[in-house]
Amino acid sequence: MKITAKKLWNDEAGFVVSVELVLISTIAVIGLITGLTAVRDGVVSELSDTAGSVQDLNQSYSYNGVVGHSGSTAGSDFNDALDFCDSSDDQSGQADNCITFDGAPANEN
Repeated sequence: MKITAKKLWNDEAGFVVSVELVLISTIAVIGLITGLTAVRDGVVSELSDTAGSVQDLNQSYSYNGVVGHSGSTAGSDFNDALDFCDSSDDQSGQADNCITFDGAPANEN
């Protein structure tokens, strides 16, 4: 009995490895969560910049009428208006188009 108890008391081969793996995996998961959050914010910011650049394109057009010997065409024009959430004071390098990163988690109950 003494030998079995002594063997069990001194046998810690699997315990140390298990604790180390739990600690390393916990640190890795926390690091992945913060890293993926930073990647998400960066991707959303870049997509917002792309959407803002497409939104800021001037889509206005106009053409004059043409008069010939036996026919004519009338001219036409179109003026581009501001889009939803578009303003002239949008700063570069920041998400625009009504996108914010400071919203706190909300209770969904």
